[in-house]
Order: sequence, then C-alpha cells, then structure tokens
Amino acid sequence: MTAYVIAARRTAVVPRGGAFAKLSIEDLASPVIAALLDDAGLSPQDVDEVICSNALGLGGNPARRVALAARLPQRVAGLSIDRQCVGGLDAILIARALVDSGAAKVVIAGGVESYSRRPIRLMTDPKGGPSKPYDQPPFTPWPDRDPNVTDAAAALAARLGISRADQDNWSVHSHAKAVAAQKWLEVELVPVLGQMRDAFTRPLNPALAQRAGVLSGSITAANTAVAADAAAFVIVSSQGLAQGRGMRIVSGVTLGSNPQEPALGAVAAMYRALEMAHSGPNNLTIVELMEAYAVQAIACAEALGLDLGLVNPGGGAVARGHPIGASGAILAVRLFHELQAGRGLAAISAAGGLGTAVVFEKA
Repeated sequence: MTAYVIAARRTAVVPRGGAFAKLSIEDLASPVIAALLDDAGLSPQDVDEVICSNALGLGGNPARRVALAARLPQRVAGLSIDRQCVGGLDAILIARALVDSGAAKVVIAGGVESYSRRPIRLMTDPKGGPSKPYDQPPFTPWPDRDPNVTDAAAALAARLGISRADQDNWSVHSHAKAVAAQKWLEVELVPVLGQMRDAFTRPLNPALAQRAGVLSGSITAANTAVAADAAAFVIVSSQGLAQGRGMRIVSGVTLGSNPQEPALGAVAAMYRALEMAHSGPNNLTIVELMEAYAVQAIACAEALGLDLGLVNPGGGAVARGHPIGASGAILAVRLFHELQAGRGLAAISAAGGLGTAVVFEKA
C-alpha cells in the first residue's frame, strides 16, 4: 500500500502572549481538524486515529483531548508523541506506517503547541531541598553534553564561520518572502479568532536586525524563531481514498546525531530520506527547512548543497515563529500547498541531536 497526504491545514502562527494566549490546545486544533475533513470530503466517522505531537503541554494524552474536542468518534483513542521539534513530522511518518500496514485508512496527524499556556515546570531535589523551576528539560543523561540550544547554535556558527551578518541576511530574506506570500498563504490557514496571517511576519531590514538583542554569541532576537502558539495537521490516507490528489509520502526517517550540535540533526536524516527515495538534492522542486535559528537553516542547506532558491519560498520559521510540537507539521502543510509537480523535502532538527526528513511527491 502507499500513503498519501490528501488535505493539510494549519492555524496562523502567533508569538506567545499574543492573540492565542488564552486558547487551549483543543481550541487551536479542533478548527483545523474540521477544515481538513471538509477539504477531503470525509466525515468524522471516517477517521481511524489521531496522532498529535505536543512538547510543552500538561501531559496525559493531548491527542485524545484533541480528538474528543473535534467531535470525532469515541473509538478514536488518540496517540500523543513528544520528540520536541521533530514531532510534527514524526506524527505523519507514524500515520504513514499505520496506513501502509493496513491498520488504518484515514489518520489525522500533526501537532499543536500553546507556548502561552505551558505549565511551570519544577525539578525536585533528590536531597529533599526545595524544588527548582527549569525551562529546558534534559535532552541527554550527560549534563556536559547537553548544551543550551541557543548556546549550541552560537558555537556552531563560530565553528562553521557563519557570521551574524550571514544569519541576519537569511532572516531578512525569510521575512521578505513571508511578507510577499501573505495573500497566497491564506489557502492553508484556518481562521481562529480571526487570525489569517502569521502575526510575527514583518518587513525586517539589516538596520533593524543589527539593533536586535544578543542572545548568545552571533545569535540574536532577529535571527532566531520566536516561541509561538499554533496547530497544524494533515490527513494521511490510502492510495484508494486519495484518488490521484494530494501528495504521496515517498520516504522518511528520524535519526539521532551529535547532541552537542543539535542544529545539524536534520543533515543525516535528509541524506538518508533522499537515498531511500532514490533521489538527490538536484531532484527536488521545493524544500521546507526548519529555521529555529537562521544558522541552523544555513548550515543544513550548505551541508546538503541545496539550491537556496528552492528553500522556504514562502518564508520560514524565523519569519513565523516556532510552536515546537507543530513546527514539523507546518513544513508538511506548506509543501502540500506549494508543490505543484515533482518532489519536495521537509526537514527539521531538534534538541538532543535529532533530525527528521520526509520526501513527498505530487500525486
């Protein structure tokens, strides 16, 4: 069997504390699922499973809450995953496996994140002292090999000789592409609280970028994706239901790499996914590449020798924001609406040295 993406939608991406600040993940996800079913001409009864990536939530089973809030049948149990940034694409790969195995015919897969409503996390003291709040959870069992992701991005930029000017230039162009694409991006957006554009996108110029606050080394607020709220999902179905529409999931893989350079996590995954698809960078029509940091995108694009004219034609996360659990799924939604012919690649890195890459082909 062969799995296809037959519908793909998302909310706008809104920085934390913005218009979506009071919304739950169910509030964000439910309208997207309703729009997907309408686009695909399916009813809630047709859905076999919901797979939802969520990195910052309350625990439990977010996918179950999303399924119930979207008024899907009670038999849809919901499967929640947490692979941080790569989780949204991983959800799609799991959906593909269910469909290809014959275990399901229609799976809703993607991710949702409310950075605004994430819980306050406390680390208990094994010696009985007071609990301490923390922001970044541990991603390895070795504190000396588990860097703060921003510091790791700065160290990578220094090692590879990618200057602040290079990163700012990438960010300026990302915003410019996103501004130019605002009107045609509306086809993939589902209105929530009237939001029909990515709220952070703006005309960024080198002078503004130069004034941005420094976060670490050459990493600044201008060349880093802001924390954000959003939901993004796709419908993965069998070839029979696809009936020649959408895009085929050709190949995909998640791989681990050096946890001390998490920004490069996508590189090995991209090479492997293309190898599995019997393709190379020159066979690609469009690439949706994660921009948690501009240096991340630059380093991954250079490592693969990508044609930059094909990368993030509607702007990237630097111009949108980074709703962690949803970011990978947003890449797939972007590809679904951009890819007119040929093959596209979606790729993303994550803390802990993870990378996921998926090759899609226009049906």
